[in-house]
Amino acid sequence: MSDGGTQEMEEKFRCFFDISINSVHVGRIIFELFTDTCPKTCENFRALCTGTRGMTKDAKHKLSYEGSRFHRVVKGFMVQGGDFTLGNGKGGESIFGGTFKDECFERKHDTEFLLSMANKGPDTNASQFFITTAVCPHLDGKHVV
Repeated sequence: MSDGGTQEMEEKFRCFFDISINSVHVGRIIFELFTDTCPKTCENFRALCTGTRGMTKDAKHKLSYEGSRFHRVVKGFMVQGGDFTLGNGKGGESIFGGTFKDECFERKHDTEFLLSMANKGPDTNASQFFITTAVCPHLDGKHVV
């Protein structure tokens, strides 16, 4: 991921990642955020796309997805990213400082290409996310869509 931004359309936010491989731009992923059911989770993702919220608590990293990478890809399941502090799936931070509680499990993992929060258990959302590449009902009630 190299650059991100947002567009407000029809009272829902759309965020995007411009994707590069070996410094060559290969496309753009556009996300429509479910602000109606998960406003806090959506604001965290949107703000990390724009990079407008300053630095991490330790002041070593910008609170931003810019320049981060997809650190985990599982064929037929998902693509994971959002660890902008360590880059290996063990780091990251929310705009609220550290982690925040699960907001809502109303939406289900009932289609491919859904954006969902990655976590380390209940109420541990930070910056990591995944994009499903298949239907994933086993994630319902565990990860916020």
